[in-house]
Amino acid sequence: MTPTPRASRLVALLAVPSLLFSLAACGSDDGGDDASDTPSSGPVATVSGKPGEEPELTIDTDASVGDEISGEVLDQGDGAEIGEGDYLRLDAVAKTVSDGRELVNTWADPNEGAQGSTAPALPDGLRRQVIAQAGVDSVLLAAVTDPMVGATVGSRVQVQGPAADLLGQGAQNVGLSGDEGVVWVFDIVGASAVDPGAAAEGEQAAATDGLPEVTAGEDGAPAVTVPEGEDPPAELQQQILIEGDGPEVEAGQALVVQYTGVTWADGEKFDSSWDRDAPSAFQIGTGQVVQGWDEGLVGKHVGDRVLLVIPPDLGYGDQGNQTIPGGSTLVFVVDIVGAA
Repeated sequence: MTPTPRASRLVALLAVPSLLFSLAACGSDDGGDDASDTPSSGPVATVSGKPGEEPELTIDTDASVGDEISGEVLDQGDGAEIGEGDYLRLDAVAKTVSDGRELVNTWADPNEGAQGSTAPALPDGLRRQVIAQAGVDSVLLAAVTDPMVGATVGSRVQVQGPAADLLGQGAQNVGLSGDEGVVWVFDIVGASAVDPGAAAEGEQAAATDGLPEVTAGEDGAPAVTVPEGEDPPAELQQQILIEGDGPEVEAGQALVVQYTGVTWADGEKFDSSWDRDAPSAFQIGTGQVVQGWDEGLVGKHVGDRVLLVIPPDLGYGDQGNQTIPGGSTLVFVVDIVGAA
């Protein structure tokens, strides 16, 4: 999993806490009752507004989504065509059909957040958006993003179906029956096609004295050696080891990375995207990852390999997490392989 300080970081974009985490963790579990056998009667919501602006949904509560998922491109954008597996940055609204209950709204005031959220305030102009893959189970189930494959960046897409199929186990977690109708409206803000084996390419600089050494490891993954007998730095340390020639990373973008992380104390690896044979994706600069990543990766470039040494106050703090002891200084080697 990409380093996140706590679940509430992503929950902040939700009207209902933990919905998207439920989707990512539980895949396509049924989440409750069987979906209705009633065939879909067509779109159950009328959507007004222009792409890029918060949509207004008028829901026909007498209509039924039936037992099949359907999707429609409401407005075609003029950007690149989206392929299966592309990493997407999305604005989204999701509502229930029976009572218009709002499940997700990325246009909501990001500094209000969901009930119980401790996510940090965002600068003006930024909001927490959804990062998912087109046609692949990720934060959103593949069934939700399938209709986006073949659409273009800038498009507005409406998707409807039973909660069991669109939300998986998340339906139960937010108190919905499996046959409750759900309507999503997405604006495709950005997309990036990234090879699963992508890595930074080019001549690698030696690490600065006192920082961990980075060498080639198995299958092209970097190996990290922490200097023996050295106390960890008290401040964030960052160094570009390989310079890429891609665009500069801006706060709010979807970032696609390969990474390896070790603890300074023992040099032991605790996580690596290389071990999963697939990059990780997240929104940068909005509190979806540890603060050391937000501070250390904004302003870098696609194609860079970045060495980050992150003190506890910019990582997992004194509490740590399930695999990292509290008070740990973290070392990451991050290859920025895509942005959207």
